[in-house]
Amino acid sequence: MAGRFLRGAGLHAEIFPDERIPGSYILSIGGAEQSHVNLLHPQEVFYEYLRRIANVADLAAPAGAPVRCLHLGAGALTLARYLQATRPGSEQHAVELERELLDFVVDQLPLPEGTDLTVYIGDARHEVAFGDVDGPFDLVVLDVFAGEDAPEHLTTADFYAELLELLSPHGVLLVNIGDDPPLAFAKRQLGAVLESTPHAALLADASMFSCRHPGNVVVAARREPWPQEWTAALLAAGPHPAGVLTGAELRSFAG
Repeated sequence: MAGRFLRGAGLHAEIFPDERIPGSYILSIGGAEQSHVNLLHPQEVFYEYLRRIANVADLAAPAGAPVRCLHLGAGALTLARYLQATRPGSEQHAVELERELLDFVVDQLPLPEGTDLTVYIGDARHEVAFGDVDGPFDLVVLDVFAGEDAPEHLTTADFYAELLELLSPHGVLLVNIGDDPPLAFAKRQLGAVLESTPHAALLADASMFSCRHPGNVVVAARREPWPQEWTAALLAAGPHPAGVLTGAELRSFAG
């Protein structure tokens, strides 16, 4: 097990092997598991919500074609590893608030050979607005939320509009939201996204839509109409039981 104290967050980060899956490791921050990485098979994604994000990434361009991706919140760079494995030559950019965390992760869990990753250290919104982050991107992934404790300036409709402007015409914004019943925070975030575009979907375990269980939902949003064939593909891809809300059902869920 390796550890590092993150002075900015005041928390201890640890990386330790996942004994269940050979070649896999878990990143824990402050005692809570944050990321899972399979160094032997980076195309295999363990966490359910991230698998749903990866499934959308699979649809964002022809199979194997490189994409341009912006990661807001790097974690253990699981998705960056996935894109390099499934779409070699992809140009990737990551914004991470904690330099010590990123240095620790890359030191302990080296990126796949050939990974093209540019890193920016700073606040996600500040880097998007004033930093060197330039679109367009085929994928923008926002993965910084921890429920109601999320930084307020990252939860506004204005910020989502800024992220949508970074997309290529066929690009996708993906937002991971963890929440507890009755999913009030997740519904507010979905509503904020829908203020900027009606072309969106909500992905989750189907049981999450009852609002009786804690867990993660993923908002996928576009500037162009949501392809209906994507809904069928995502329902088939899982993880099961998979749920995808679009159109009137989506608006009703957002309230």
